[in-house]
Amino acid sequence: MRGASGHFVLRDDLIRFPDGAEALYTVVANPDSAFVVPLFDNGDTMLVRQWRHAWETSSWEVPAGTFDGDEDPLECARRELAEETGLVAARYRSLGVVHGAAFLTGRAHLFLAESLTESKRNPETYEQDMEVLRLPFAEALNSALEGDIVHSGSVTALCRAARALNLL
Repeated sequence: MRGASGHFVLRDDLIRFPDGAEALYTVVANPDSAFVVPLFDNGDTMLVRQWRHAWETSSWEVPAGTFDGDEDPLECARRELAEETGLVAARYRSLGVVHGAAFLTGRAHLFLAESLTESKRNPETYEQDMEVLRLPFAEALNSALEGDIVHSGSVTALCRAARALNLL
């Protein structure tokens, strides 16, 4: 192991290729996460905008976050949706599970949240300046397809939601 920071552990694994050659492969062990596409009855969705330090810019994304301890995917999805948007969903549909970059261990669990009611946002400290935007789902999907939304988990979640809604 090379180091740890918060939820992340950086390690170097020795791998052996079929021809016998060996190499070090760097792996980042990170927790699983949940990505939520909220869908209002009128066809709107909600995105959040937050600063991404590594990219040195802010990013429009679907509500998402990492698991707390042994939290299950649906619990995480419910918590993140409420914290970031103040929304509570009566119905969730799984949109599957995807992996991020090949050097990350964590998986992203994707959800479509429906039958929404609004309550008070309860953002975490580092989410205090997060912007929230309600817009037509078709507009959010188009932004993902045109490259205006660049967060890969959000792009995938929006596309999977569109497929679940028979829009793609």
